[in-house]
Amino acid sequence: MPTYDYECTHCGHTFEASQKMTERPLSKCPKCSNKLKRLIGSGGGIIFKGSGFYATDYRKKPKEEKGAPSCPGQQKGCKGCDKK
Repeated sequence: MPTYDYECTHCGHTFEASQKMTERPLSKCPKCSNKLKRLIGSGGGIIFKGSGFYATDYRKKPKEEKGAPSCPGQQKGCKGCDKK
C-alpha cells in the first residue's frame, strides 16, 4: 500500500497517509479541517540490497605502502616535513 504525503493549505500541517491506489485523496486536514493538497514526488523510495555497492564493489582500494613515507617530497630526500 503506497504512502502519500499531504500538506494543509491553511495551517501548513504535513503528514503521511497509507492508502490504496484506488482510494480518493484525503481532502480535510486532521488538525483544522481545511483543504489539503497531496504532495508530488514522494512515496517512491529506492532500496539498495546487496553487499554494499560503492563501499565494497566499485570503490578503489587504498594503496598499502609498508614503511613508505606519507609525504612525496620525503621520498626524494627532502627533510622539510621532519623539521618542527
